[in-house]
Amino acid sequence: MIRVTVIGSGGQLGSDLVAALRGTEGYHVTAFTHDDIDVTNPDSVRTALQNARPNIVVNCAAFVRVDDCEDHPETAFLVNAVGALYVARGCRESNALCVYISTDYVFDGQKGAPYTEEDCPRPLNVYGASKLAGETLVQQACPRSLVVRLASVFGSTGARSKGGNFVEAIIAKAQRADPIRVVDDIRMSPTYSRDAASGLEALLRREITGVIHLTNSGACTWYEFARAVLDYAGAKATLEAVSSHQDGARARRPKDSTLGSARLLALHVDRPRPWQEALRAYLIETGRAR
Repeated sequence: MIRVTVIGSGGQLGSDLVAALRGTEGYHVTAFTHDDIDVTNPDSVRTALQNARPNIVVNCAAFVRVDDCEDHPETAFLVNAVGALYVARGCRESNALCVYISTDYVFDGQKGAPYTEEDCPRPLNVYGASKLAGETLVQQACPRSLVVRLASVFGSTGARSKGGNFVEAIIAKAQRADPIRVVDDIRMSPTYSRDAASGLEALLRREITGVIHLTNSGACTWYEFARAVLDYAGAKATLEAVSSHQDGARARRPKDSTLGSARLLALHVDRPRPWQEALRAYLIETGRAR
């Protein structure tokens, strides 16, 4: 029996990962929400992990509001970097594999092709910098660690700190008949949290270490993603493409942070399905598919 502790189990990925592990034979899962553990408090982390006695710890806890990170860099680094360090130290003391969930925003988007695990990070914003710091500290502090980079996550739980996710925001605006303006000059790799959880379970089962990119296959702009949401949901709305210079975001975003994965291929782990299929599945799951 593999004992897995999931920190941040109330979020999009965390909740789907707990469900995936509990639905798979061979795992004993301990799920910690923010009320159960404070990653910024080393004593809270140490006590929680000593009680759970995990073989693997998956740290999904994060400060993910990208624009707010620009205004509150101390909080971003406290949660995403220092908190990650405390978890990694707790894993080292417990001889547990430490899994840190990171982001495509560690890259600057200038490559002009999908980023692989071998590419050198260069974040453009505080959020990306704090997550890169978290990656580095985890790998420095825990001999057995896995960094998993996701991107543009959507799931049925919704990003609690954001009050939902991009898909839900687009559908809500369509239902209110609000005009929708979405940037069409930023490309990314949408990630369905249920697919990411399934892929992550496959990695945990083999106790893979290092760095892995885990997104649905394919890429699109946010405008193309919004168009697909409306089309698949059968929603009518006025959708306008705008440039990133017009959207008023405080944090710079990489122009093309598409993630590829040479390591998944090398490990003979299936890449999650195309994002279009994943989006349809999400809309069916939430009862919004046409």
